[in-house]
Amino acid sequence: MDQSRCRHCAALPAAGAGFGRTFNPIFMDSLMPPTAASVRLDIIRHGEPVGGKRYRGDKIDDPLSPQGWAQMQARIAQRALAGRDDWTAIVSSPLKRCREFAEHLAAERNLPLVIDPNLRERGFGIWEGLTFEQVRQRYPDDYRQHKENPAHHMPEGGEAIDAFYPRIAQAMAQHARAHAARNGHALLIIGHAVMMRTAAVWALKAPLSTIGLVDTEYASLLSLRWRGEQAQLIGLSNDIAT
Repeated sequence: MDQSRCRHCAALPAAGAGFGRTFNPIFMDSLMPPTAASVRLDIIRHGEPVGGKRYRGDKIDDPLSPQGWAQMQARIAQRALAGRDDWTAIVSSPLKRCREFAEHLAAERNLPLVIDPNLRERGFGIWEGLTFEQVRQRYPDDYRQHKENPAHHMPEGGEAIDAFYPRIAQAMAQHARAHAARNGHALLIIGHAVMMRTAAVWALKAPLSTIGLVDTEYASLLSLRWRGEQAQLIGLSNDIAT
């Protein structure tokens, strides 16, 4: 990945290494002079859903498990400890594994909440509802090709990248602009794994083929900075226990 696409990102991994737990996030607000139109976007992936790890996409609508709720609470507590829970609004995917926690947090903090269907997860077609091992056994060739090229190789009925990428990019920009117009300085977005990977690639202006290099565990955090119609990657954290 071209590191010149992300200012101040000296900690970016080498090509092929991916963004995982070894990428110690540098939250670089101090390196970026504040402006009136600057908005921090904190994107948190949902916690573990009932039923554990499987392909859910945009059709399987499981709620969070007790462990998933604990993961989300731990992430919010971590942001509070760092003084970075200063959100002035919340945006969420409509799927239960995101929406129900977003509703809980918005009510607890008396924050406005927007449910945006454009932030739902990428559709995985005939794989939805299956575990990774079930997919590997039933569709070995498709599974291998998807792992090698997750952006462009999808199962039957899956959402094409040409539809998914602009859906996410446009939604991110729309919410950032709207929040800046209301003089908000920090927006919390509750979303999904592939949605977050796509947001990272969008911010870095990186090739779509690099989506698979971004690791997003349950309750992982991706932080972006929006200013002047541009998004910058601030940091990625996968340090909540799963």
